[in-house]
Amino acid sequence: MKGILLVNLGSPDSTSTKDVRKYLDEFLMDERVIDMAYWKRFLLVKGIVLNTRPKKSAAAYKKIWWKEGSPLEVISQRFTHKFKEKVTIPVALGMRYGSMSLEKAIIELTDQGVNEIFMIPLYPHFAMSSYETVEVKAQELILKFHPNVTLESCPVFYNEPNYIKAMVANIKVHLDGVDFDHILFSYHGLPERHIKLADPTKSHCKLDGTCCDTPSEAHKTCYRHQCFETTKEIIKLLGLEGKTHSNSFQSRLLRDPWLKPYTDFELEGFPEKRIKKLIVITPAFVTDCLETLEEIAMEGKDQFIEAGGETYKHIPCMNDNDDWVEVVADWSKNWQNK
Repeated sequence: MKGILLVNLGSPDSTSTKDVRKYLDEFLMDERVIDMAYWKRFLLVKGIVLNTRPKKSAAAYKKIWWKEGSPLEVISQRFTHKFKEKVTIPVALGMRYGSMSLEKAIIELTDQGVNEIFMIPLYPHFAMSSYETVEVKAQELILKFHPNVTLESCPVFYNEPNYIKAMVANIKVHLDGVDFDHILFSYHGLPERHIKLADPTKSHCKLDGTCCDTPSEAHKTCYRHQCFETTKEIIKLLGLEGKTHSNSFQSRLLRDPWLKPYTDFELEGFPEKRIKKLIVITPAFVTDCLETLEEIAMEGKDQFIEAGGETYKHIPCMNDNDDWVEVVADWSKNWQNK
C-alpha cells in the first residue's frame, strides 16, 4: 500500500520558556543545523544558547500564537485536511522537530498497512538544515524501525512550474491595488559554509556573484542559486521584469558569515535609496511561521518605518491556499500512478 508523508519544520508545544527551550534544544543540536563537532555544539547550545535564547524566542512566539496553537502547525494541519480530500491513499503529517514528530507520522502510515511512502518535505529549496535533515532523519527511522518500508522523497521544487504559478497567483491577490516602489524577496539565511559544503564539485560555489549564473552540477544542491531562480521565475510570471526588486537573507545565528545581503540591513537602508513603499515576499516558506509572522511582518515593518519608510506590506505564504493544495496533490497522484 502507498502513502504520503507531508513534512514541515515544527514548533514548540506552547509559548512557555520551558517548551521553547525543549524545542530549540532538539533543533539546534541537529548537526545539519549547527555543523560543529558534537562536543562544540553541546557546549555552545546547552552551555550558552539555551541559557539566553529561549526567553527571547518565547516572547516572539507569544506575539504570533493563535488560540488553536502554533500557526505553523495549525496551518499545516489545515493543509493536510484539504490535501486528504484530493487523494485516495493514506496521508500523515510530521514535523522534523517537536512533538508532532516524523516518527509518529511514519507509524501512523505503517499502522494502516503502508509499505511505500512518498515523502514531501515542504521546503522549495535544498539546504542541509531543511530538506537534507528531513530526508536523513526519515531514512534513519525507516531503516531502524520499518526496514520493509520503501521511502521516496519529492525533489525540491524551487522552479517547478506549477509551484511558481501557485506562488504568483497568491502574490497577485495581495498585490491588487497596492502601490509600491520595490519588491524584496527575503529568504531564510544560511551560513556561507553550508553552500560550499553542499557543492558536489567542491570548486564551483565561490559566492562571488557569478557562480549562481554559471551552469553547474552544483546547482542541484545550491540553496543560493535556487533562491535566485525562484525570484527570476516569479518576476517573469508576474510580468514585472525590469521593475525594481532584490533578494536578501534573514535570520542569522552566531557570528559566522551568512548569505548576504542581510534582510534587516536592507530594510534599514531602503528609505535612503528613495524606496519608501515596500512589498516583502518570503518564498523560502510555504507556511507562515515565526520567521514570517514575527520577524518579517512585525519586526521588519518596524525597522523599515523607523528608517523612514512609508508603507510596508508582507505577502503571506500560500499556507492552505486551494491552488497550492492542488499542486501538491498532483505531485502525489503522479507518484501514485507511475
